[in-house]
Amino acid sequence: MVYSEDDYLQLSGIQHFAFCKRQWALIHVEMVWADNERTATGYLFHSHVDVHGHTTRNGVTIVRSAHVSSSFLGLSGICDVIEFIEDSESCRLSNLGKVYNVHPVEYKVGRRKRGICDHVQLCAQAISLEEMLGVTIEEGYMFYGKERRRESVKIDETLRAITYGLSEEMHRMFEANEVPEPSPSPACNSCSLKDHCMPEAAGFDVDQYLREMRDS
Repeated sequence: MVYSEDDYLQLSGIQHFAFCKRQWALIHVEMVWADNERTATGYLFHSHVDVHGHTTRNGVTIVRSAHVSSSFLGLSGICDVIEFIEDSESCRLSNLGKVYNVHPVEYKVGRRKRGICDHVQLCAQAISLEEMLGVTIEEGYMFYGKERRRESVKIDETLRAITYGLSEEMHRMFEANEVPEPSPSPACNSCSLKDHCMPEAAGFDVDQYLREMRDS
C-alpha cells in the first residue's frame, strides 16, 4: 500500500505503539500528553543532538536532525543522525561525487529495553532512507545515554516485517479513532500518562460497583 502525504503519521509514534498501543492512542488519537522526569530528561538529552546541519571527518559525513518519510509506511519524522561513510557501494551523493554507506542512528536518553520498540523506530527510519535515497540499509545504531554506548541493530527481514505490520495497524486504529483498554504492567509506573490512562481501573465493573453501593 502507498499512502498520500496527507495520511502520514508521526514516525516516532511507532516506538510508542510497539511499547504500548494505549499510550500511542492517547497521544496520537486523543492528543493527550503529560511530562514527567523521564520526558524532561529526554528533551534535555535531545537538545544536544537535534542540531541541524552536517559535518565531515575522516571520511564520515554526519547529518543531524534530518527529515525522513516513507510512502510505503505512511510515516514521517526526524532522524537524529544519519551517517554517510565513504568507500562503500550503497549510495552516491551527487553533490559530492562519492560513494557512501548509510546508517541511521537513533538516540535515547535511558538504557536498552528488553523489547524491540526502539528497534522498530530505527527500522522505520532505515526504510524511509531507502525509499528517499534509493539505497539498501542493512544496519543502524541505537545510542543510549545512560550506557554511553552504541548498539548495532540489523535491519533484517524479520524486523522489517514487524515494522510494516505495526505501521498498518497504527493507520487502521487512527482511522477508526480506536483507543485500546488499559493493560497494566510494571512499565506503567514510569509512564508520564499513567494518571490519564488509569491502568489500575482495568477490568473495573461499574455496574457491579453501583450494585454493591446500593446494597451496603
